[in-house]
Amino acid sequence: MQTEETKVKLRIYIGESDTWKGENLYSAIVKKAKEMKLAGATVFRGIMGFGATSHIHSTKILRLSEDLPVLIEIVDTRENIDRFMPFVEEVVSQGMVTHEKINVKIYRSGKDH
Repeated sequence: MQTEETKVKLRIYIGESDTWKGENLYSAIVKKAKEMKLAGATVFRGIMGFGATSHIHSTKILRLSEDLPVLIEIVDTRENIDRFMPFVEEVVSQGMVTHEKINVKIYRSGKDH
């Protein structure tokens, strides 16, 4: 069975070493998304990137390899993303947040998993 829906993709770009209340920021964001019953969240660890400071962070540079780029992606309804944004604005002090409307095709077998 296939359905197509319009959703919002939220992307949060931060550094791997960013923290909030003593916890990795990416972990705190994913835990809060789960607590707020968002559809799901995925964390991607980049192998290279740069941000506002223009310093390149790369797995090739040992000194900087502890602060690699991290991308958190969450796809859900506009309403749920809007409800989640105050938390994101509270905890992300350095980084970038984007969101965009997307079309999602969901494939399901019809059986409960």
